[in-house]
Amino acid sequence: MARPAKVSPDRILAAAATEFAARGYAGARVDRIARRARVNKAMLYYHFGSKQQLYRTLLRSTFAQAAERLRAVGGGSHSPADMVDAAIATIADLAREETHFPAIMLREVAEGGAHLDRETLGALAAVPAAFAGIVSRGVASGAFRSVHPMAAYFSMLAPVVLYMAAAPIRRELADTGLLDLATLRPDDFVRHLQDSMRRALARDVSSAPPQSRLKRPTS
Repeated sequence: MARPAKVSPDRILAAAATEFAARGYAGARVDRIARRARVNKAMLYYHFGSKQQLYRTLLRSTFAQAAERLRAVGGGSHSPADMVDAAIATIADLAREETHFPAIMLREVAEGGAHLDRETLGALAAVPAAFAGIVSRGVASGAFRSVHPMAAYFSMLAPVVLYMAAAPIRRELADTGLLDLATLRPDDFVRHLQDSMRRALARDVSSAPPQSRLKRPTS
């Protein structure tokens, strides 16, 4: 049988990200994904086999990217507090770049991870593991108080995911004048979260240094 013409799987994944974020797994339709990717359904199935496999591939790719970025932060030589700042900025940046990520994560949480198989769960687990490694080193060095690394992870992740996923609602509230959100930009929110995490992790809360600027990973 002749091999189908080459089409980038990334183009299909990008189209799938938009569809899954907007409609969830159950509401997503392969024909809409194929049209958005400008391929026929046969080509989509050639690359991914099924809607389920396409969805899981998208999630694994996103989780792997998040874990890789966090491991890069943790591999640096900065102080533990600066690494946590950079890790928060890293996750926030990823959520802004991969706009499907917050919406899909919230849907999966609401549905109890119904569509996550063991391989996808393994990819997901690498994300908190990378962040927890940074916190654990801070605790071991005495820079942070004794805190469960996973508690720190969820304290960081939940606000980021909720804030980024709520962007359409924030815009609607601002446009209608119901809330003044014009001054709460994403970078301002990230700085607030960095300050909060510094204080939460500091051995002496009263001496936790405030942040003056948004901290991102540096080479």
